[in-house]
Amino acid sequence: MDNDTRTARWERHVDVPLGVASLLYLAAYAVHVLGAGLPRPVHVLCLTVILTTWVMFAVDYAVRWHLSGEGLRFVRRHWLDSVVVVLPLLRPVRVVRVYDAVQRRGGAARWPLQARVMVYAGLSAVLLGFAASLVVYQVEHTAPHATIRTFGDSVWWACSTLSTVGYGDATPVTLPGRAVAVGLMACGLALLGAVTGSFSSYLLERFARDEYGEGPPRS
Repeated sequence: MDNDTRTARWERHVDVPLGVASLLYLAAYAVHVLGAGLPRPVHVLCLTVILTTWVMFAVDYAVRWHLSGEGLRFVRRHWLDSVVVVLPLLRPVRVVRVYDAVQRRGGAARWPLQARVMVYAGLSAVLLGFAASLVVYQVEHTAPHATIRTFGDSVWWACSTLSTVGYGDATPVTLPGRAVAVGLMACGLALLGAVTGSFSSYLLERFARDEYGEGPPRS
């Protein structure tokens, strides 16, 4: 059995468990950040879940690295997975891989490429926005001169940042908050570009089909 087949078999087995772990991580982190008045055992449980999910992602990364046989090239080729292991903020995006796997059951994707890109970008934006809101609220709401005092302020800031609008009424003042803001701006530009490009491609395909009775083959 070659390395590609072994890696593919491993990924098929762990995609759903890691997707569930991503949601558990997000839920545990949300409870830990927003449930300040909850009993200490609840926070200990949340931190345990957060640590356990990190171990699961680290083990998955190590196993796929070993099965690839690529050495350091694996880190460059799978840079997003490498970043996810280091930055928990991106961990919930793993859910999108589970959604893609479900869509491809039966050997083929059920939706056209443009529709898949728009759905995946939308899911990624929601998950990233919520995770970023939690992080920024945690580091900002007690900071001196902070403009983000409530979780609602943080959600509003995440929405305006992801959409690249940037009203400026709520802005991070701490170094971690600003670092998250830079990452979210980059993600917002990428996701907005993906959605805009896919929607334009879909419209061109529909117009071509309506005018000529045919269009480019769907991916």
